[in-house]
Formats: sequence, structure tokens, C-alpha cells
Amino acid sequence: MDATSTADTNSAAATAEAKALEPGASGKNAARSRRRRHLVRNILLGAVGIVFAVWLILFITKGRFLKGPFESIVSSVAGRKVAVGGDFQLYFAPIKIKFLAEQLDVSNPQWAQRKSLFTAGKVDARIAPLSLIFGRKRFYAIELVNFDANLEWDKPHQRNTWTFGDGSGGKDFQMPRIDRAILAGVRVRYYDPRTPLLANLRFEPIVAKNTEIGQSVKLSGDGRFRTTPFRLTASLLSPDATVSGGKNKLVARAFAGNNVIDLTGTLPSLTEYQGVPLAVRAQGRDLSQLLEIIDVAIPRTRRYDMRATLVNEDQDYRFTKLRGTFGQSDLAGQFTVKNNERLRLDADLTTRKLDIIDAAPFIGYNPDTVASKGAIAAAAETGNGGQRILPDAALPVAMMQRFDAGLDWKIATVRSRSLPISNIDLKLALEKGRLALSPLTMSMARGNLASDLIFDTRQRPAADSYDIRLASTPTAKLLAGYGVSEAGTTGTVKGRIQLKGRGDTIHDSLATSNGRIAFVMPNGTLWTQYAQLAELDLGTFVYKMFEGKLKKPIEINCGLIAFTVRGGSAATDPILIDTTRNVITGRGGFNFGTEAVDIAFKADAKKFSLFSGQSPVGIKGRFAEPRLDVISPELVGRAGAGIGLAVLASPVAGLLAFVDPGNAKSAACGPVLSAATAGAQRTTKGKPREDVSPRKR
Repeated sequence: MDATSTADTNSAAATAEAKALEPGASGKNAARSRRRRHLVRNILLGAVGIVFAVWLILFITKGRFLKGPFESIVSSVAGRKVAVGGDFQLYFAPIKIKFLAEQLDVSNPQWAQRKSLFTAGKVDARIAPLSLIFGRKRFYAIELVNFDANLEWDKPHQRNTWTFGDGSGGKDFQMPRIDRAILAGVRVRYYDPRTPLLANLRFEPIVAKNTEIGQSVKLSGDGRFRTTPFRLTASLLSPDATVSGGKNKLVARAFAGNNVIDLTGTLPSLTEYQGVPLAVRAQGRDLSQLLEIIDVAIPRTRRYDMRATLVNEDQDYRFTKLRGTFGQSDLAGQFTVKNNERLRLDADLTTRKLDIIDAAPFIGYNPDTVASKGAIAAAAETGNGGQRILPDAALPVAMMQRFDAGLDWKIATVRSRSLPISNIDLKLALEKGRLALSPLTMSMARGNLASDLIFDTRQRPAADSYDIRLASTPTAKLLAGYGVSEAGTTGTVKGRIQLKGRGDTIHDSLATSNGRIAFVMPNGTLWTQYAQLAELDLGTFVYKMFEGKLKKPIEINCGLIAFTVRGGSAATDPILIDTTRNVITGRGGFNFGTEAVDIAFKADAKKFSLFSGQSPVGIKGRFAEPRLDVISPELVGRAGAGIGLAVLASPVAGLLAFVDPGNAKSAACGPVLSAATAGAQRTTKGKPREDVSPRKR
């Protein structure tokens, strides 16, 4: 049975093969294939014919019959009333879309301030067809006559007038790419209430130029950015139509708040600016006034002149190759402005020479006033009435909480007569109102100073902290401008200031501060130059302390000048300097609030001394006007006692009042060098020191 089935199958296959080999079968298959090809061809020809017919009809009629459907369809899709009061054309010429509309009016949504989004006496454009579907819209050419545009955002910044439909989810305005433009009577108004920004721009009619340049688009305008009014002029030069692949030269100038900004560059097309490097120059009276326009706070400056290269990418504005001057100082580097939900500024800057006057604004002084009238007059301008030197200029709290920033600034040299400062490295971070200068390092007289300064305006009033550390520094270099002679001075000094306070000004934060100030002097020598009695320097001070010029340098074993600060009031804790001949102590203090100073220094001899008039030498007055108090009550009392003894006994007895028994106890240098408080100080025999213990109140 299996054999029978196999035979039947083979027979059927043979029969089918035989039929397929018949001449008539192959002809039928070929005919069917030809019919299919003819059908496809006819369909394609029909489609092309229809497209050509439509194109031809549109080309012949210029598509004027589409005026009504255009108004109806676009009005429905856009959710706005669109009306064409004059001629209308819409067709392919030959493959570019030709669009012409006269007396065109597109309405604004009801919430907008102006009735129409734009009106135009004439719009004549050549449009790339595929750009309407894919990517950025492109106009090969456009002519606008008597064109008025009103572009607005609503107050919540959620809707705008150029996003059609219901207006929700408003997108930032993106200019189409325009290769060539002819403009006459074009005006554009832009308003953003959140910034706020109001700009009114007027485009001048295009004026024919030579064959190399062709035509230029000029505009002028004015407006207000936040609270700053501005005006601007610009010129955009487009290539002549016979020059293919040409470029457009942009020249613009803006005036805003005592600042002049110039912008030049070459654009690929009339509105193609992203990713294109543009040369920027800004000049003005004060650089802080320029950045204040975008709500960025920096210290005030003297007159500035800066140049840079600007490249815009989406919301980022990168300024590279920055170079220029402010006051008598130079500046170079780069910075980026990120215009996101929170504005952010990041900068990497270098300065070869910083004039000390240009550094005055860092603590709130007006540099122009410092240069012309001095620091005291500059402090008075901040609101302290001229009686204090600490500035009362308030931190721009509201502005500091609106933007973030990061700064890395290196300064090679500070130009100063008295302060030998160089190699400054400042790192700044501003995050949601918390300003940190950390670390801030610099070299002073071959020593290093490092600090961390915090101003936290998120707390009200601001919570401020100062941590300043001076590494071991040669005294001769550090105090060279204050009566100390470099020859014969071998000592060093190191110290630390740690204070915390509350306030929106430097004065207020220090006036409420608590903490400690301590400067340590290890073994070394000190040699001074006596200048004049009216001059408060170390030479004068030492002259008065030891009643005459030094015959040789003071040999210091160890020394400590320290204060404990409570509520802005600093009390000596302690002042103790041990030399080979004397023990120098000090009592008193100063107040950051009133800036009053009252410190008495006394040098007690370690050995018997005849004809010693040593008595406390005081430093009194205020920070702004300190003075030496060289006639102390103690010295007057001793002089009176001497006169009394001379009258009642003999002239020799009168000398006893000026005898120093020489019982000063040498200091144990361990507690001194560790900057211990007065209660921890000891003599070399381990006994507590009574001469530096705080006075009972």
C-alpha cells in the first residue's frame, strides 16, 4: 500500500511539471507581470499628473482661491482669528513655497495687552517646504512692509502669544532661519513681566550698498530691563543676491545704566546666532552696574573697559578670551552665564596687578572715594556718620538669593605701599544666598594667610563667620611700612582670628561677634625706626615704651597678643611679651560696635633700674583716629611723689620714685606660644601670672 501511494505522488508531480512546460503557461505569467507594471506606472503617472495639475493650477492662479480656506483652517488650528484684507497668493515657485498676504492680521489671545499678535501691510516670503515639517523653519527670502509684532508672556510665564492653540505650555520664541530680508516699517514689541523686560525695536528700511555687501538691515530701539532703561542700535549686513554662500556682518551698540556695550561678528544668516562667536566690548563707570542689570551682584569698581568673545548655546552664554582693566588693575579669563530657572554665573579669572584701591569695594568702600578722599571718607559714605572705619554697606541680600555663582580668581600682586601681598587665590561659592569665600589664600611678606569667610543670608540677619589664619611670617617684611626696620629684625609672627556674628554689614556682624583673636611671636629680634611723635607706628610706640631710641634690637623670647571677643567687645586675654630685659603686658581692649580703643601697655624690667620712667603707654581713640597716650596717670603720680620726696627730704630721696626694683617675672613660653588664655599663663617657675589676669568687674 505504501508503494502504491508513492507512485501516485510521483505521477502527480510529473503531470504538474509537464503542464508548466507547455508554451501557453509561460506566456500567461509574463502577461500578468506586464499588466501589473503598467498599472503601477499609470498610477504613478496619474499621481504625478495630479500633482502637476495642482501645481499648474496654483501657479497659474497664484493660489488666490485658497484665501478663504486659508483664513478658516489657520484660524481653527491656531485658535486665533486670521484675516487677509488684501491680495493673497499661495503656490510653489517652482519648488519653494511662495506666500503673499496683504493687510494680514493675526489676533492675540484675550489675556494679552495688545489686540493683535501682528499686522502687516504686506508679507511676501519664499519658504523651504520641508522646514515646515522638520526642524527649524527656513525662509529663503522675506519681505515685510508695515509690519507690527507684539510678543508677550503672561504673568505666570506659562503662556505666550506666539504659541498657538490654547497657549498653554508656552515655548521660548525661536526665530526662523532667514537668508535674505527686505524690510520697510517693521516694528517689534516684546514684553516679559517676569523678568521684567520691555523692548521696542524699529527696523529701518533696507538701503542698497555696493556689490560686495549688498543690503543692510538696521534697527534701533529702547526699553527697560528690570529697572534699567536702555537703548540700542544695530546693523546687519546681508550679501548681495548674486553672491552665493555669503555671510552677514553684525554691528550693534547698546547703552544701559552708564554702560556701553559693542557687539560685532559674522552670522551664517540673518537670524543664525547660536554657536557663532561674537566679539563683545563693554565700557562704563562701574562694572557692578552692568551686572546689576541681570541681577548679579559684585563689588563696585572704578571705570572699566572689557573685551571678550561671546558664544550662545541655548540658555548658556560663554564669554572667553576676557581681557581688560578696572581702575588701575587688569583682568583676564572666562566666564559663563547660565540662564536657567536660577541664573548662574561661573568664572575663572586672573589678575597680574591689583591696585589696593580697587580692592576697597571688597569690604564695602567706594574705590573712587578711597582714591580721592581716603578710607575714612569712604566709610562715611556707607552710612556710619564718619565716626567709624568699618563699612556699613549692606549685603545685597535680595539679589544674592536670586542667583548662584562660582569663582576661581588668582591675583599675582597687590600694588600697595604698606601691605606686601601677593599670590592671592580666591575661591567663591554662592548657593541660594549663602556666600562662601573658602579658601581665600595669599602670601604676606614671605608668609601665607589662609581664610574661610561665610556670609549666610538665608538666616536673618545674616549669619557670618570669619576664620583667618596667618602662618609664620617675617615681622620685618610684614610691618616694614609701620616703623619696623628690616635690618636687625629677625622675629616672626603667626596668628588666627575666629569670629562669628550676625548682621548684613561687616560692621554689624563684627559688632555682634564672639570669638578669639591671637597673634604669637616666637624667639627673635625687633629693631625699630623712630619717626615722629605725631606718628602712630611701632617705632614711635617703642620709643615711648622704653623712653628713648633703642641702642640695639629688642630680643624677644616669646610674645602673645590675644583678645577674647564677646558681643563685639574685645578684651586682652592676654598681651604678654617676654624679652631679655623686660616683660611687656597690656590691659584693656576695643569695641567693634563703637570702634573705641583703650589699651595700656607696660614694660616692667627684670633687673634693677635707676631713673626709670617706665609707665603704661596707652593707645586710645577710635579705629579711624587712634592716638598714643604717653602721659599716663601713673607717670604723673610718680612724678608728684618724686617732687614731694625732694621737698620734704632731699633731692636724692626724690629719685626713689623713679626706681624700678626689677622684679618682673619671666614668662613660661609654652602657654605663650600655644596662644593660651590669660588664666593659663605661667612664670618660668610655674606660678600663675597675676600681671595678665583679667581685672574683676
